[in-house]
Amino acid sequence: QVQLVESGGGLVQPGGSLRLSCAASGRTFSSVAMGWFRQAPGKEREFVACISVRGDTTVSADSVKGRFTISRDNAKNTVYLQMNSLKPEDTAVYYCAAASSYLVTTTPTNYNYWGQGTQVTVSS
Repeated sequence: QVQLVESGGGLVQPGGSLRLSCAASGRTFSSVAMGWFRQAPGKEREFVACISVRGDTTVSADSVKGRFTISRDNAKNTVYLQMNSLKPEDTAVYYCAAASSYLVTTTPTNYNYWGQGTQVTVSS
């Protein structure tokens, strides 16, 4: 069993930055890939970024490439999402998720643990 708690969301102006954190409990964190997804009002949940067990492989959605960076600290059981150059279209609830295996994946159905989400609003 893995429990995930996100933090760090909030209101930011366009061009600003936020750093999301996801604290995980459970003994399997360091053995599974982790991901971030987001869901805007009226839209489906979409992939943002994912990271391998050791953090040496990351995948990002084209919409955030060059602006968002995913990282993890296995000693702290925490995964991060550094978001820079934020745009109004980045406004969404951001979810942290733990994959069912060590395999890096962008598919939501391959993640079996999800956090409660944290709201990110980009507006002037």
